[in-house]
Amino acid sequence: MRVITGSARGRKLKTPENYDIRPTTDNVKEAMFNILQFDIEGRRVLDLFAGTGQLGIEALSRGAAEAVFVDADRDSVRIVKENLKNCGLRAAVIQTNALDYLRSAGKFDLIFVDPPYDAGLYEPVLKSINSVDNLSDGGIIVCEARRDTVLPEMEAPYARGREYRYGKVKICLYTKETNA
Repeated sequence: MRVITGSARGRKLKTPENYDIRPTTDNVKEAMFNILQFDIEGRRVLDLFAGTGQLGIEALSRGAAEAVFVDADRDSVRIVKENLKNCGLRAAVIQTNALDYLRSAGKFDLIFVDPPYDAGLYEPVLKSINSVDNLSDGGIIVCEARRDTVLPEMEAPYARGREYRYGKVKICLYTKETNA
């Protein structure tokens, strides 16, 4: 696993040993960031279920103004901090439950939602983001899921957008319409 481009390009990211996480593959990550390439610079990013922190780190490397990494697992939080340090990047890393964090998190321009596939967290997390209104106007939520997972709709002004499929994985984008 490595940082694809930007200020930390080529840096290898530490992954846990004997630990049950499912990092996003480099191919899927590269495709995801090709989709988002014009929506990163200067943005405030939330990496929920951070794991190794690779999605938020990639965003910071590509010019995001700020990132917050959230994971409930102590080992994941430690690895995210090590990866940030090794990449020469700084960000807030918080060990807490994602749903608890969202209740008082404020607004973000880009939110990565990549929970453990079988944890049943897509619907509650997206409902929480919707009800608390954690996304800035014009912002984007990026969900990574198994190809066959049916992801929920969101209530206006949020809308589920395009889905992209990469082997056994799919990426689904949600957006928040801007206030006119």
